[in-house]
Amino acid sequence: MYRPAAKSFLLAPAVRHRFSHLRTLLINASRFSTVAASNQSPNDACHPPQVQVVGSSSSAPSTSSSSRASADSSASSAAEEAPRHESQSSRERRHRAEYQDEQARVLQASLHHVPRLGWTKTAMIEGAREVGLSPSIVGSFPRKEAALVEFFMDDCLQRLIDRIDSGEDLRNLIPSESISKLVKIRLEMQAPYISKWPQALSIQAQPPNVPTSFKQRAMLVDEIWHAVGDEASDIDWYVKRTILGGIYSSTEVYMLTDSSPAPWEESFGDTWKFLDSRVKDAFDLKKTIQEAQYLAEAVGAGIGSSLQGFMKRAFPGSSATG
Repeated sequence: MYRPAAKSFLLAPAVRHRFSHLRTLLINASRFSTVAASNQSPNDACHPPQVQVVGSSSSAPSTSSSSRASADSSASSAAEEAPRHESQSSRERRHRAEYQDEQARVLQASLHHVPRLGWTKTAMIEGAREVGLSPSIVGSFPRKEAALVEFFMDDCLQRLIDRIDSGEDLRNLIPSESISKLVKIRLEMQAPYISKWPQALSIQAQPPNVPTSFKQRAMLVDEIWHAVGDEASDIDWYVKRTILGGIYSSTEVYMLTDSSPAPWEESFGDTWKFLDSRVKDAFDLKKTIQEAQYLAEAVGAGIGSSLQGFMKRAFPGSSATG
């Protein structure tokens, strides 16, 4: 019943005309898709079509040229930045050097006020004013009073080295006399500050300042031994410097209690006698030990070897005290 009705509907003139027009559209569409498919490779059928952007054929060269331009620009900027950076670094170094020079000037001027004001921040403030700088620069010293004492120690060492290099003070002197002479020269540099030197010693003895103080004194005794021609390189090196360090420190303390009523040129006369005596004792000890060793070697085997062994055990640094 439905089929004759459908047939009569499709055979109607208006419907047949619309159906014919629809068929024509479908055939043309099919022909268009077939032509498009024939222009694709078999592999293209597996991938969706890619949309080509206008001007894409020249995009790669354009990107490459822009990369080169960017690289050239970066290289040019780096070349311009290098001198600028070097100039900035040199300015920073120059500024740092100028600042350190200002600090050194303050410390040097502060020494003029130490006999009156002691090794204090007040003396450093007066030193800053003396050289025309703001007292606020004193705040740049982390350990203020210790910095002043350490500056003085370094300055004295440099002055002693200059005296040694001149060679005038050690002419025609034997080693013991040279050592006494150099220790005396160094301690005489402390004479103008002798009334305030106990304060300096207490500052050096504070735990944060001990390493620097020890290093400065070690450098001092090392310079003195080098000046007298010492060439020790083993345990003797340590023994000699320990002995001289003890002589220097004991003489320094003795100097604080010396009240010799002598003119300025000969002041601290008792101190220098004490120093000469300590140095002589050190060299006499060396002579005594060497004579005992020579005796043990002369005796030879048996008791001689035992004596020599005993001497080495009793005086483990005996070969170094000269």
